Amino acid sequence: MCGIWALFGMDCPDCYIADFKRIEHRGPDASRLDTDKRVKLQNGCLGFHRLAIVDDLHGMQPMKIHQHPKITVVCNGEIYNYKTLGQQFGFKYETKCDVECILHLYVKFGFEKAIQFLDGDYAVCLVDMEKKKIMIARDPYGIRPLFRFYSDVDKIMGICSEAKGIINIAKRVNVAEKLDQFKPGTYEEYSFSDDGSIEFIKKSEYFSTREDVKFWKMVPHSQDFKSPADGIVSLLTEACRKRLMSDRRIGCLLSGGLDSSLVAALIVKLAKEESIAYPIQTFSIGMIGSPDLVAAKKVAKHIGSEHHEILLTEDNIALALTRVIYHLESFDITTVRAGVGMFLLCEYIKDNTNTAVIFSGEGADELAQGYIYFRDAPDTDAAHAESERLLSDIYLYDGLRADRMTAAFGLEVRCPFLDIDFTRYYLSLDKDSRRPKGDVEKYLLRNAFEGQNLLPASILWRPKEAFSDGVANNERSLFKVIQDLTERRVSDEEFNSCAPKFTHCKPLSKESYFYRKCFERYYSTFEHLIPYFWMPKWNDDVTDPSARYIKHYKSH
Repeated sequence: MCGIWALFGMDCPDCYIADFKRIEHRGPDASRLDTDKRVKLQNGCLGFHRLAIVDDLHGMQPMKIHQHPKITVVCNGEIYNYKTLGQQFGFKYETKCDVECILHLYVKFGFEKAIQFLDGDYAVCLVDMEKKKIMIARDPYGIRPLFRFYSDVDKIMGICSEAKGIINIAKRVNVAEKLDQFKPGTYEEYSFSDDGSIEFIKKSEYFSTREDVKFWKMVPHSQDFKSPADGIVSLLTEACRKRLMSDRRIGCLLSGGLDSSLVAALIVKLAKEESIAYPIQTFSIGMIGSPDLVAAKKVAKHIGSEHHEILLTEDNIALALTRVIYHLESFDITTVRAGVGMFLLCEYIKDNTNTAVIFSGEGADELAQGYIYFRDAPDTDAAHAESERLLSDIYLYDGLRADRMTAAFGLEVRCPFLDIDFTRYYLSLDKDSRRPKGDVEKYLLRNAFEGQNLLPASILWRPKEAFSDGVANNERSLFKVIQDLTERRVSDEEFNSCAPKFTHCKPLSKESYFYRKCFERYYSTFEHLIPYFWMPKWNDDVTDPSARYIKHYKSH
């Protein structure tokens, strides 16, 4: 996890340094800002905040190497197959940093083809001074964030890992409406002139979950494995194995639900196989007596992790809420609610351990139809299409939350369920087999790990729990605690007079209005960054995203 920042077609006055520093939490180990003299780009600068995960000595960026001195790259991410690529093409690496492979691939194949070789999570910007080109790309699911503004009138561009690093600049140069997230699975190419002005050349979509978009690699077929179950187990295991790549300590978020429990169990198992010297730490959060704490403790005992429990209270929720919204850059209801617990968990990890790489279970519900509302899908094709939609937009919601809550404390999140080989294989399996069976979500995934002894049966088949119920207790659900807090912070008069002013993603409750109010304090005029509220599909009468309001839901 790092932070990248760049301006093109613009000088970099001292007042912009404060904007660069707004994302320094992403890279607490070192920072560097290269202005036009070092980059040799008129009216341009490249900035980098580093969280050192691989090659602490030589991995600093912006990166240049002796073999290709006229090319500079900044990249937030991890390229898991960089060693394989080096062997395959005979690259002579000058560092042990995985990002270096991007430079070699670019020189050999060009940028568009180069990124198609990458197996990893990344947001990358490459500047070629000889060809006078700037190239930008983002990983297929947007696990690593990237924001960008570009004006074809003023010939200027700014990029940043988080919106907060370039929002004020976009306002100053009157291009606020141009700032948005860079779309995952795409790359863009620009040229620049001697005076530094930027000109858009082309944009290409190189990845999509849609069936009409061709993948750059062969999708693994079921006949490559003994059975779909064998393929699921093999590819998810490999997704976890490749993500062990780290010079820093590894840990796992553990809710006690299926997704995080499977990841934690696989990581502990693989860590032993790879002879990792330290015990894997697991971390869970919940109120006293919450089902998640009970389940997580059971998993930790079964897998043999070094387990940590953090108590969630009304007081620490109240203190965290506005900080969560600032770091999220979102007012989406379910994203904020789920963000609170993750934020407090990551704060504990930062303050009390030396763990820097955090594994999490994001992506499983989207991929494996884990949300309870999938039972309401009218048919198999509709359910499959919804999975594709959720994965395509995960960077706006759960993916965004996972990145921002970990990055707020200089931690790096890794999400094996969003591994490209695994997701493509899972989506290629029989559509009907991926649907819920009876009242069991993710039946295919659960059944694949039956008999593996990775988890207790009670966890492998634990019913889907609404997040607000899992971390709470029988007396009060988390979202009820938050609603009571926001109810006290917003008067009836304020809500009735101010809430109607927002027509985009209109707040229908005091809770939603409070989130929007906080968002506007930091990110006024940038409501378009959240295109819509995350809501369950096929439940038109539901106005709250909590699973509690879906007719099938039963609190356990």
